[in-house]
Amino acid sequence: MERKNVVLEKSIAFALEVIRFTEMLQDQKKFVIANQMLKSGTSIGAMIHEAQNAESKADFIHKLKIAAKELEETRYWILLCERSEYYENPKQLKEQVNELGLILYKILSTSYKTKP
Repeated sequence: MERKNVVLEKSIAFALEVIRFTEMLQDQKKFVIANQMLKSGTSIGAMIHEAQNAESKADFIHKLKIAAKELEETRYWILLCERSEYYENPKQLKEQVNELGLILYKILSTSYKTKP
């Protein structure tokens, strides 16, 4: 029986939600934030997926650190939308990015502690 990889599944679900939200922003002609959020929000999962085939533990950590940077950038765009009176509040995205961040940072923390 194959075990589910929670971080992979959550990163896909988050990316799909980012796509939905940014398409709505694009329909409202809010292209700058939509494009920035689309790039960083979907990049999180791409880097997590890439880390699954890392060449070494150091490479694995490096790729997850890039995913964490993209996650923090996405949090920034979500925060701008949340605080702006001209944008819809992306409450669901905020919850998902926070949950994904907890998992990602836990994996990184554990990876630093384990020996190669």
